[in-house]
Order: sequence, then C-alpha cells, then structure tokens
Amino acid sequence: EVAAAMNLSPLAASYLVSDAEALDVRLPAIAALLAQGRTDWRTVRLIIGRTELVAAQLIARLDASLAERIGAWQGWSRQRIINAVDAAVRVLDPDAARERQGAAQADRHLGIRALDNGMAEVYGTVEAGVAAAFDRRLSQLAKQVCAGDPRTLDQRRADALGCLSDSRALGCACGRPECPHRSDTERAGHRVVINVVASADTVDGTSTQPGYLEGYGVIDAGQVRDLVASAALQVINPDTSPLEALRYQPSAALERAVRCRDLTCRFPGCARPAAICDLDHTVAFNHADPAAGGLTVFENLKCLCRHHHRLKTFGGWRDEQLADGTVVWTSPSGHTYRTAAAGVDLFGQMRKPPCAPPTPDRRSRSAERASRITRARKHNREQRPINEYERWLARARERELADRRFRNHMRDMLFVFKRAPSTSPFCRWVNDPREPEELPPDWTPDEPMP
Repeated sequence: EVAAAMNLSPLAASYLVSDAEALDVRLPAIAALLAQGRTDWRTVRLIIGRTELVAAQLIARLDASLAERIGAWQGWSRQRIINAVDAAVRVLDPDAARERQGAAQADRHLGIRALDNGMAEVYGTVEAGVAAAFDRRLSQLAKQVCAGDPRTLDQRRADALGCLSDSRALGCACGRPECPHRSDTERAGHRVVINVVASADTVDGTSTQPGYLEGYGVIDAGQVRDLVASAALQVINPDTSPLEALRYQPSAALERAVRCRDLTCRFPGCARPAAICDLDHTVAFNHADPAAGGLTVFENLKCLCRHHHRLKTFGGWRDEQLADGTVVWTSPSGHTYRTAAAGVDLFGQMRKPPCAPPTPDRRSRSAERASRITRARKHNREQRPINEYERWLARARERELADRRFRNHMRDMLFVFKRAPSTSPFCRWVNDPREPEELPPDWTPDEPMP
C-alpha cells in the first residue's frame, strides 16, 4: 500500500516503513527533533542504521542521550556523525559491542573474484588495525612517484597492490629516462605508522571508553588495548613554553595535541584526517614581531586540509577560534558556521567550559539592510580616493613609458642617419643617453595629482 501510494518500488517502500517504525518505536526523541526541524534526515538516517542492533532495554537511554547532543552536530561530516553514534553505543552497551566484534572477528575473510574484462575484484573483512595499516601503506606507495605520472591516485593505489606481494616500490609511469622513481626494483621496506587516540584509563584497562583509530573511526576499548600491546605510547600535552609560543613551527608535542583534539579538518562538513592536514594559525603569526599576536599555542592552532587552508587564505572566509576550541566561520556572503573539535566530542577529558553564546542580533531585516548599506557606503567613501590615485598613477606610468620609448626611438634614428650629436636648439634631450624602458615599483611623476 505504501509503495502504491508513494509510487515507490517494493524495496524502497520497505526501507521507508522500516525507518518510520524505528523512529516511532525505538527513537521517539530523535523523531521529535526531526519533526521540529532541529536536525536533518541524513543525520537521522545514520542514527537509525548505527543503532539497529542495540538491545530494546537500552535503546530508550541511547535515544535520550543522542537527542541531547544532536543540537551541536551542525556542520559535521558523515563520518564524524557515525563516530559520535558509535562511541555512544559502545559507552552504553560495551558488552554487546564486544560480542558483535567477536562475531565479526570469526567472520573475517579475504577473497579474489575474477571479472570478465581481464581484471579481478579483491574483497574481504579484516581487523580495523590491519585495514588502516593496509590503506596507509597503499597510499604511501602510490605517492612515491613524480608529479608527471599520468595515473590517478586510485589507479596508483591499485597498482601498488601488486608491489606489496614482493615488497618492491611502485615504479613511476611518466616515461622520462631521468626520473628517479621510474624503476620499481628497489625494495619498499618503509614502516607504516597508524595512530590510535585513547584515554589513559582505557589503555590501562580501568575504563571502557572507546578510542579512535586514524583512517578507520571509533574502536572499542578491547581493540585499543590489543593495538597498544605493540605500540609506542605518547602522552598528549598541549602546554607550550613562552619561547615555543614565539616560534612559527609548533613543537612535536603541541602538533600531536592539536591533531588529537581535532581528528579531522575543522572546516564545516570536511572529514579529511588531521594527520594529512596543515596546522593553521587562526590569528596569523606575526613574523616581524611574534610577541604582537598570533602565538603558536594550543588555543590558536587548528587542522585545515590544504583545500580549506587555501580557501581561508584566498577565498574570503574568516575564522575565529574561541577558548573552548570552537571555530566560528564567516563566509564571504556573511553566513556563520560553528565547528567543534571531533576529539572533544569523543573524549570528554579534553572538553573545556563552553564559551557564552553570542548576543543575538535583534535588529529587523530593514534595519540590518540599512546598516549594511551604511557600511558599504562608508567603505566606498574611504576607498574612492585610493582608487582615484591608483588610476592616476597607472595613467602617469603609461605616459612616462610611452615618452621614453619615443625619445629612445628618436635617439636611434639620429645615430642611424647622422651618426653625430644634434646641433639643433630644439629637442636637446636627443643627445642624452638612452633611458630605461622599465619603471621601478616606487616611481611617481614629478607633478602632483590634480
């Protein structure tokens, strides 16, 4: 009946009914927020999918917990929402999470399926740590070629799979004989490093708080301890000495603390891992006088992927970083977006007291429009004399260059046809040396601007 009424296929209708039943029976608080417009369908659909195996006696508590937190999820990427829901499920029902992991562990497999186009498909299910290391190693091999390689990153990753079987490097396909990466005979013995972020209590076994595996997502406490058994431990300490704060490059400890706090790029909706992001000074570092502002400290640094770092620098986006780590973005059109650090959401120990919300702007639309017009006119008044001076200077430079080219041309003609200085009382400048036909950047005309 639903399929007929909504012109859907039976499969699509069954999915729709299943989602409606989950909201009505299992997640009524989430459903109420959706009905009020306080969250979107993408977020709700992810919650439904990630909580379908939670026991009936626990789902009400999980529903209430997620409903309290969902209001702060604006601007979150899909993966970050998944991480938040998975962490909440593992905290609420760690035993069930361990049981599901055990069942999945028993079902791990890897296979190869032949395709009819001369290719093959590789598929399987492996442990999260193994998958993260495998993914990192493929990308590592794929990036060891020169910029002239014609293959895409995905194609190079696929080719690198063959290199793993005999421990060799990926050869470059640029075709240049002088390319240092053209040979694939060198051994590829580089070590792969994957990062796991977890609380000290989880590591020593006194807490069931989940951890975060870079390149994968949330993992439960048991998986954290399994990975820690063969790992090097590094304590996160964001404290910075006064001398380090005046250096542009952050210390290794500070960089590690910022990446563990952010976990991903801090631009709204971006899920690029913090490990491959740039560290950006929210208030620009003052190279001429570092003490004047833009210090290299935990509260002034954040992770931005290269694309969004350039967007901030050249695209007109402005950002403000609050004391609790929240970043407030203002777009070129004037819209504002707030992003909180992903690590703070997963690890409450990193959370600082929230900053007070901004005072609401209670001006009417007409008052806001009048204020915007006033600001624009003030800016135009201030900019007009600057623009007029620049136009006058540009025209003066053009005239000066044209005059110099004319005088040099006349000097050349005098030399070609007469080969002697002119004795005419007119145009005495023709006997002067040739003038340069380029002006220095600070050149200005002798006569003042009218």
